[in-house]
Amino acid sequence: MNNFTFYAPTLFAFGDGEEKKTGELVRRFGGTKVLLVYGGGSVKRNGAYDAVTASLTQAGLPYVELSGVHANPRSGKVYEGIDLCRKEGADFLLALGGGSVIDTAKAIGMGAGYDGDFWDFFTGKTPITTTLPVGTVLTISAAGSEGSDSCVITQEAGNLKWGCPKSDAIRPKFSILNPRYTCSLPAYQTASGAVDMLAHICERYFTNTADVALTDRLCEALMRTVVDAAPRAIANPDDYAARADLMWTGMLAHNNSCGVGRDQDWASHQMEHELSAFYDCAHGAGLAVVMPAWMEYVLPHNPMRFAQFAQRVFGCEMDYACPERTAREGVEHLRSFFRSLGMPTTFAEIGADPKDIPAMVAHRAEKPNGFPFGGFVKIGPDEMEAILRLAAR
Repeated sequence: MNNFTFYAPTLFAFGDGEEKKTGELVRRFGGTKVLLVYGGGSVKRNGAYDAVTASLTQAGLPYVELSGVHANPRSGKVYEGIDLCRKEGADFLLALGGGSVIDTAKAIGMGAGYDGDFWDFFTGKTPITTTLPVGTVLTISAAGSEGSDSCVITQEAGNLKWGCPKSDAIRPKFSILNPRYTCSLPAYQTASGAVDMLAHICERYFTNTADVALTDRLCEALMRTVVDAAPRAIANPDDYAARADLMWTGMLAHNNSCGVGRDQDWASHQMEHELSAFYDCAHGAGLAVVMPAWMEYVLPHNPMRFAQFAQRVFGCEMDYACPERTAREGVEHLRSFFRSLGMPTTFAEIGADPKDIPAMVAHRAEKPNGFPFGGFVKIGPDEMEAILRLAAR
């Protein structure tokens, strides 16, 4: 196991009714005026908005609102939020929603006290050292941003979907997780979230670091939980146990407790960012297309790692004489699982055009240090094109 430092100071309040503590927690972490960030009408239909605003009012906390955050969050909403924070004197960001809302709040927090463009933090021009504090009330189990040290924003000038450098400074101060608020999600959104969780775990699981048995087992337990709970949540949306398992798994999948002490990959995410930048597809849907293709391409690098994944996550029988056979069976099990959830697994199913593959590769090259990427197998322009063509079959 590699040396590591792990610091994850987010307070989690988990369970039905915990959103009533929102105002108390904002006060606890120093907030005196809140910018409430959310998306569309779903948080009003499911009762989350009313519960949270009532708690803020009860705590005597004034708040202003920034609504209209969309999936694959855009820079325009971040700039709007920064201006609103400054104008209103808000000193605390409260994200009510899923990963896109939380990432938007994190980016606003970076930029509100900075004289330059918040995008400077994403390009690496300026290090992230301080931000306005962020709290979250989660309504979508997927991205794990409620506990993570990262966020992803699309800069509309250039259509650049980039993640910021990881920083503990942007971890939320608190996150309230009530699984009830995920029961009203459409099946497609639940499934997309499940894929995102699996991808976050796989990006850590497929490693060249030897002797990481503990974190292997943690990753495998989380992946098996997703494989078990996601179909149950889709079949019975009000299954609280399944929703609770998914909600906590989504957090553990991305707060890096499963990634410490090991080299990580992240190639599938880098390629998916180009897909969703070009086609605005759901992040989980794009990952369902890209990740199995990446696995198929890099599998010869370490067939035993993929065979272990197949055996321990999907129960495939290990063929010790030919582990590659078991490995490929595991990749097909993963594809089949995605399809069983109603997820796409091909370019055509997300409306992507193979003719755009060279443009996506060129677009990736515009990013500083755009190539090579990936920690398990280094991906250059030729490899990225080959993987995307596998996904386009």
